[in-house]
Amino acid sequence: MAIQRRSLVLNQNYEPLNVCSVRRAVVLVFRGAAEVLEIGDEPLRGVGSTRYDTPSVIRLQHFVRRPMPQIRLTRREIFARDGNRCQYCGRRSELTLDHVNPRHRGGPHTWENLTTACRACNHGKGGRTPEEANMTLARRPCRPSAHPAELFATYLECYNEWTPFIAGWRRHEEASTAVAS
Repeated sequence: MAIQRRSLVLNQNYEPLNVCSVRRAVVLVFRGAAEVLEIGDEPLRGVGSTRYDTPSVIRLQHFVRRPMPQIRLTRREIFARDGNRCQYCGRRSELTLDHVNPRHRGGPHTWENLTTACRACNHGKGGRTPEEANMTLARRPCRPSAHPAELFATYLECYNEWTPFIAGWRRHEEASTAVAS
């Protein structure tokens, strides 16, 4: 059913803004607030035998100002950043969060100090730093990128038609930062 499908919403300058339901996209298009750039596979059925194209990618007619998106610091986002693997041994089961520099030693609760660890590694490390516990991190924790390519990557498996808009924006953004440097 097409109503359960999603639509990519682009700003007037083609910047990916968010993902909305097809129903919301249709309302925006019929109100004249957006234009359809890509059409989905399944048509919407109207009254009788009327069929409408399903918008897959829409572009807003007016520019929307918004701050740069930030990824929230949550367990789920840390697990996703670390690929749902223990950063000490690579195991995928019984995962917990570990403060690289322990909190009782002044370690902050930040992206750069939190990592994914299995229960055994977290217990073995205890209240020590990885160096003191003679453990090595697979990779140093850092704040994940908030580029549209990463924010909307999970949708690209189902919506191949979104790829040029998301990948194209990344190239445009990289080019503008290279010129500014």
